[in-house]
Amino acid sequence: MPAFKSDFLRVLDERGFIHQISDPEGLDALALKGPITGYVGYDATATSIHIGNLISVTMLYWLQETGHKAISLMGGGTSMVGDPSFRDDQRKLLTIEQIETNIESIKKVYGNILRYDGSNPAIMVNNADWLLKLNYVEFLRDVGRHFSVNRMLTFDSVKLRLDREQSLSFLEFNYMIMQGYDFVELNKRYGTVLQMGGSDQWGNIINGVDLSHRMGGAQLYALTTPLLTKSSGEKMGKSASGAVWLNGDLFSPYDFWQYFRNTEDADVGKFLKIFTRLPLAEIAKLEALGGAELNEAKKILATEVTAIVHGRAAADEAAETARKTFEEGALSDNLPSIDIARAELEAGIGLLALVVRAGLAASNGEARRHVQGGAVRVNDQPVSDERRAITLQDLSPENVVKLSLGKKKHILVKPV
Repeated sequence: MPAFKSDFLRVLDERGFIHQISDPEGLDALALKGPITGYVGYDATATSIHIGNLISVTMLYWLQETGHKAISLMGGGTSMVGDPSFRDDQRKLLTIEQIETNIESIKKVYGNILRYDGSNPAIMVNNADWLLKLNYVEFLRDVGRHFSVNRMLTFDSVKLRLDREQSLSFLEFNYMIMQGYDFVELNKRYGTVLQMGGSDQWGNIINGVDLSHRMGGAQLYALTTPLLTKSSGEKMGKSASGAVWLNGDLFSPYDFWQYFRNTEDADVGKFLKIFTRLPLAEIAKLEALGGAELNEAKKILATEVTAIVHGRAAADEAAETARKTFEEGALSDNLPSIDIARAELEAGIGLLALVVRAGLAASNGEARRHVQGGAVRVNDQPVSDERRAITLQDLSPENVVKLSLGKKKHILVKPV
């Protein structure tokens, strides 16, 4: 990569966001010349976006922060088809009502990360505004004719699917055309010249760049981030209980804080650069810490990212809950909890089943291995009997059962 002159690309480069740019010199010159408009698209296939999406939303933040215009595009139209990229099967088709519900839920996160009011506000648009109004035959003639099926078959997202002998429906094949058309339409409506996304979206984004060229439109640009992995090689974004969602009702602020607190030592500097807004000089000092001091850097990482996604109050509360739990051994009401019917506790519920229901293990077999390894505790007392039942007798004076896995994962079991 060249040494960038524009603040926007320099910041992205210094913080480790850049994987590919379609024309680095051209985009840098354009961003240096004056404000540009860029966007990231998000399909509403769930009620929340996840930690992988946080990377691209953060790129929009830096776009806005360096004086440019940021657009968050909601895929109300494309969500009706579903992105087939790197999937083994077709996504479940959603109704318009489901998509609209998902969009409303996802919007809650964006306001914490981007500014949608004040000076240089970000804007949120929905591609359903134009995709659902298209005349199909005209669309095929005006747009579809510019796409080469031969070339589309060479994209990794499609090639891997076919190599696995998994069918790719005609419906899904249209997704690439729709996303390419989004880019062209956003350029017409808002002067958008840049689309950003994860490295798995490179082919889809380039389709839009090429489509604009073939239709005699403006020069457009593509920018993607690398696939973020942990130093262990594991793909980032999964926890013991599943995906790391950004909506607090799916993944609590406390669990979110803990996820970053448990960052591997080698990843602390990288994650501070990508996920926080701390100055690079301060990050360099934190990254240089070693031994037990590095744990303080992890706490700062966890608190700063949680503050961005869930607000400063929720971040401070999560940090304080962790401090009380781990440093004082106290029982905090702010720990994650699950409700269990009092009748079940009266009859007795098996320890292994409870560990699974609490999300501390994926199966009874995994729970059994945790018990045999001495990792499971009930009310801070180690449990070695995998056949043990948890009953009302195990309730603490606070009327809960504290179920723990290792030193960092705790769930309060509450009778209802």
